[in-house]
Amino acid sequence: MKILVVNDDGIESRGIFELVRALHEDAGAEVYVVAPDGQRSAASHAITLLTPIDAWPVEFEGAEMAFAISGLPADCVAVGVKIMRDKGIDIDMVFAGINHGSNIGTDTIYSGTVGAAMEGSIYGYPSVAVSVDSHKPQHFKYACELAVDTIKKTGGRWDPRVTVNINTPDLPAEEIKGVRYTVIGEREYTNDIRHDGIRHDERRGDVCSYIYGGEPVKYDDESLIYDVIAIQEGYASITPLHKDWTAGFAIEEMKNWRLGK
Repeated sequence: MKILVVNDDGIESRGIFELVRALHEDAGAEVYVVAPDGQRSAASHAITLLTPIDAWPVEFEGAEMAFAISGLPADCVAVGVKIMRDKGIDIDMVFAGINHGSNIGTDTIYSGTVGAAMEGSIYGYPSVAVSVDSHKPQHFKYACELAVDTIKKTGGRWDPRVTVNINTPDLPAEEIKGVRYTVIGEREYTNDIRHDGIRHDERRGDVCSYIYGGEPVKYDDESLIYDVIAIQEGYASITPLHKDWTAGFAIEEMKNWRLGK
């Protein structure tokens, strides 16, 4: 099994080292790494156009080969596939992560980790995004176990149109209650964007600054199968994602608008 591993936290992130170690040692895979040279969180599925993407080899324990690139998470897949093909290497799967911070609910839309995994799906590879629910995670073991399980229990063979989104609480493996198979829920924050002061700029005058922040809203109904509730209640969440964003339920209503001729 040949696996391309990418991320959005950068090639020096602890999460990607933990994932590569697990895939190499526990799944017995040949691992190839292509990751950004620095932090690229919340890049979603953006790609780099018009500007060249630089790539250079780096040492990476557990990887057969590794490259840092100047681009975005989705670029890591496109560039990584190109590099590997040029070297005669046909990869079998794409893994993105392990991300520092969960990618659940509507945050999934912004996620560079999920965007990179979706790019793997677009390229026709079974792809997996893996995240831990803390921006300073301490516990990667269960996330690694679930990542390895996707290989051992499926052989890495499923419809590549489906991207697997794995999220775990930042808890010791023995304290995680189990796995829930979930759908995307809402991800709401208290005071999610706040005023961060005013500074004077000679060219622009008084400039107001704003910053994202806030705390996730807690939900009451444990019976719902939303990913946000699974994580909140101490379960790992596994959600199948698809690149087709069509709101099929709205097509008939839109026909009644009678737009155009």
